[in-house]
Amino acid sequence: MKKDVIDKETFQILDTLSPESTIETEGIVRKDPRAPGGYEVLISKARVLKIAEESFPIAQKYHGPEFLLDNRHLWIRNRRMQATLRIRASALDAAREWFKENEYTETHVPTIITAACEGGSTLFEVKYFDSKAYLTQSWQLYAEAIIASLGKIYTIAPSFRAERSRTRRHLTEYWHLEAEAPWYNLESLMKDEEELLAHIIHSVARSRPNELALNKRQSSELLKLTPPFPRITYDKAVALLKERGVEIRYGDDLGWEQERVLTLQFDTPFFVTHFPKTAKAFYHKLDPSNPKLTLSADLLAPEGYGEITGGGERIEDLNELTQRITDEKLDPKSYQWYLDLRRYGTVPHAGFGLGVERTIAWICKLKHIRDAIAFPRLINRVYP
Repeated sequence: MKKDVIDKETFQILDTLSPESTIETEGIVRKDPRAPGGYEVLISKARVLKIAEESFPIAQKYHGPEFLLDNRHLWIRNRRMQATLRIRASALDAAREWFKENEYTETHVPTIITAACEGGSTLFEVKYFDSKAYLTQSWQLYAEAIIASLGKIYTIAPSFRAERSRTRRHLTEYWHLEAEAPWYNLESLMKDEEELLAHIIHSVARSRPNELALNKRQSSELLKLTPPFPRITYDKAVALLKERGVEIRYGDDLGWEQERVLTLQFDTPFFVTHFPKTAKAFYHKLDPSNPKLTLSADLLAPEGYGEITGGGERIEDLNELTQRITDEKLDPKSYQWYLDLRRYGTVPHAGFGLGVERTIAWICKLKHIRDAIAFPRLINRVYP
């Protein structure tokens, strides 16, 4: 804005406006490499629509994370937050594009459920009129019903985990991209997972280079990541960890610290396969060559970020599934409809779930998963 282009009164009004005030402008758009985004507007006319109060709480100085979370409704205007949310939207667009091209059908299932999918200890209980219900941990049990109707399917929806975790990669409400496919085994499942992830990151790299740069991620770093991604077994992962002095009890799932150490050994996403049955939910199919292991796989992101997808083959045999439910001390009555899927016609099938925020955190090199979503829900935060 130049004094010799715009009238004096308007210049003075705009020059003294408080931060976040709203104006409407007219002018000439011109290229300037010094400007944010490479362009600027030489203003010839302007009108003030709304003057913001002087006490805008976010100043040009360091603010702690709790302060910024308290003021999240204003902090999302930050340029880096804008960039991350646009990358998130582009990533989901790319995912839907890949699923459509590969003949998956999008479908949706209930959020309010009666039976646990991933274990009762992390369920959020809700009062459902005169009975008790829970917020879903995953769509998976319902997805196994729908594959008999629609074939290959996927969803993008929120999931809820009442985990008392204070790590930088846990949310109590997060968005879940999940897929289920009939006639799939572990190998065909991993192939779809890595091709989906590659499509997402390559699409984002091409469509959002400026937004990635704001997050200190170069597009070239993502474009060079191409499948097939490396595969190591759980046993190999445990051996690698012990070589590096990391404690892990065989049979436990990989925790945050173990995954962090593992992923620092790789410069590309990689799979950990064949987890022990003690580390996975009751519906995972056992490995015929070693019934102590499951036909399962987690896909881990490099650079210390860890698991972004988890999945595997499902048990299709009625007797085997019933036994696993009993072994896990679950109430078979809560799973009668799920067992019906085996009684009345079933096929081999497999599926996976991808954590949207974990994937965005890795793509954008975020220090904390809370910045991968507009309004995060954490163990100690439900406001704003």
